[in-house]
Amino acid sequence: MSTSGRFDGQVAFITGAARGQGRSHAVRLASEGASIIAVDICRQIDSVPYGMATPEDLHETVSQVEEAGGKIFAAIADVRDRPALETALSDGVARFGVPDIVLANAGISPQRASEPDPQQVFIDTIETNLVGVWNTLSLVAPIMIARNNGGAIVITSSAQGLIGRGGDGSGAASAYTASKHGVVGLMRSFSAWLAPHSIRVNTIHPTGVHTPMVEHPDMMAWVAADPDRGTTMSNPMPIDMVDVSDVTEAVLYLVGESGRYVTGVTLPVDAGFTSK
Repeated sequence: MSTSGRFDGQVAFITGAARGQGRSHAVRLASEGASIIAVDICRQIDSVPYGMATPEDLHETVSQVEEAGGKIFAAIADVRDRPALETALSDGVARFGVPDIVLANAGISPQRASEPDPQQVFIDTIETNLVGVWNTLSLVAPIMIARNNGGAIVITSSAQGLIGRGGDGSGAASAYTASKHGVVGLMRSFSAWLAPHSIRVNTIHPTGVHTPMVEHPDMMAWVAADPDRGTTMSNPMPIDMVDVSDVTEAVLYLVGESGRYVTGVTLPVDAGFTSK
């Protein structure tokens, strides 16, 4: 059953929902009354060194949302594939209605110590982390405007979207940093456009988060190869990474009544990383 009902009657559209931060956001919002439209690619991108989410992971998100007392429509779609994403969104809207909350969360972080194809990994990262966010927002914003009932959008950026540390400029680290800076530009553009419609748009900027995207041997080897580069694992506060629940708490602040006049902001959840 809903714990507080503060999102009763609302609909949340979440990309990258099969595991990690996306799953955490989905389960928590569902537990507080929201119906969930969940999307994930559920297959591997060849340039990504870690195992990406699977259909079984998305099924687990469905199970956890339902165990929390929530309703969910889940679809497999690649945010790079605009027609597929549009179909998934349309099917979810047919089930639950136009989203009140949009979490553009899907992304990849393919850093590794030795990059076999820097150009391909750059393209894949920009297409997923930046073009995928634009696809998401540009599809959902018009129907939110037409519904004329406001709403809230949160884009998952990174601490690396506020600074530029790590990497030699030739591989995945520079692509990741560029993509996460890019979504800040999207946020500022969309927040200015949508503010007169009472639709708020913000970015959230975690340091390293305890998720499969970060906690894998290739990422750890990349960190170990140059521990002085200043990665998102070197935080001023005495922790290596934050938990997904820490990011979820910040997201709920932004999308809830608590953040009703907060728009156009970059919110770090970074244990002081960007203050260094």
